Amino acid sequence: MANSQISNIAPIFGEILRCHRAEQGISQEELAFRAGIDRTFVSRLERGLKQPTLTTLIGLAGALGFSAADLVRETEERYLHGSSSNLGDKT
Repeated sequence: MANSQISNIAPIFGEILRCHRAEQGISQEELAFRAGIDRTFVSRLERGLKQPTLTTLIGLAGALGFSAADLVRETEERYLHGSSSNLGDKT
């Protein structure tokens, strides 16, 4: 699969990240603090402008009480099914 074919993964990940953060009632600033990253980077991730490194992914997942694998799996499932509905639902 070429990079041009998967260009819409960043917005999907961002939507999932935002949903989980909102479900926990924490701000971007609080999530950034817990994950050890800058708040503006959380904003860029949630807007689909940036993608996390593996280190950042693990930090974000831990800050939200998930494994990095859970966030990647949810992103992949959403991408493969082309759906943005049922955010936050885990299968």
